[in-house]
Amino acid sequence: MIANPGSLQVLDFAEGRIRLVAVRAVEGGPIVGRELQEIREHMPRVDTRVAAIFRRLGDPIIPEGSTVVEPDDEVFFIAAREHIRDVTAELRDVDKPYHRIMIAGGGNIGATLAGRLEKRYQVKVIERSYERCRTLSDLLEDSIVLHGSGNEPMLLRQENIENTDVFCALTDNDESNIMMSMLAKRLGAKKVITLITNSAYVDLIGEEIDIAISPQQITISSLLAHVRRGDISAVHSLRRGAAEAIELTAHGDARSSKVVGQRLDALKLPSSVTVGAILRGDDVLIAHGNVVVEANDHVILFLTDRTQISAVEKLFAVGFGFI
Repeated sequence: MIANPGSLQVLDFAEGRIRLVAVRAVEGGPIVGRELQEIREHMPRVDTRVAAIFRRLGDPIIPEGSTVVEPDDEVFFIAAREHIRDVTAELRDVDKPYHRIMIAGGGNIGATLAGRLEKRYQVKVIERSYERCRTLSDLLEDSIVLHGSGNEPMLLRQENIENTDVFCALTDNDESNIMMSMLAKRLGAKKVITLITNSAYVDLIGEEIDIAISPQQITISSLLAHVRRGDISAVHSLRRGAAEAIELTAHGDARSSKVVGQRLDALKLPSSVTVGAILRGDDVLIAHGNVVVEANDHVILFLTDRTQISAVEKLFAVGFGFI
């Protein structure tokens, strides 16, 4: 999400070549208030597919070409990695690339994140334990390590919180993370990302916290790939378990498979399931009705109703005719 400013969620498929991204539509975006089919007129060289739209206080919408995007819609779209920024710009003003990152909490998560970011961003880490600060100073090469707490307004002001692009609250205390994030936001941080372990808190937080990260949902996504049947490369649990995105490999031939050799618009998918994209070798094919599924295609599906997962698994199962 730091690498894709403006996104609410970013999920990798096909080893990162295809991404499923969630963004909040904002009034003034080129496609907001218009039909989705008009997005091709705006971006004739960029192919994308909107997998689902979640409208506040309403059921998920399986989009069609005539579907109109409204302000505040949470839009999930699929595109090749290099096109994510272009599609995001159709739905909202794209945030400028981030440069300054402040991390509160120098534990395993905070330290690992700082290590991955410090070569590309200006990173500051705030840690309460002096001994841990010494360890972090040896571990990190380019990050600035500060001894203190993210709950201290004076420290945040001294470190120019108002010029911070992203403030990440990553301690092992949910309440502390929430309060630090709210404080940082009020003091001028442009974006706050908050680690929240207790899922009950996620529904209680206000608009001051931009993004809440749930370790449980990330763990569940990893486990689901092993629990689901069929040749599944990746499973992502979305919207706190309300939806899922799956990467399945199609096997067999036209005789042994219900999907191989079929056009996408001929697949007998449940109404709550949409095909977002296909990876065929090194080629990324955004899902359109005339695309024909071939053996060994990696098919990425979005499910807004998890009760239909078994139907999808049966559809992709290979019959006895496959040798």
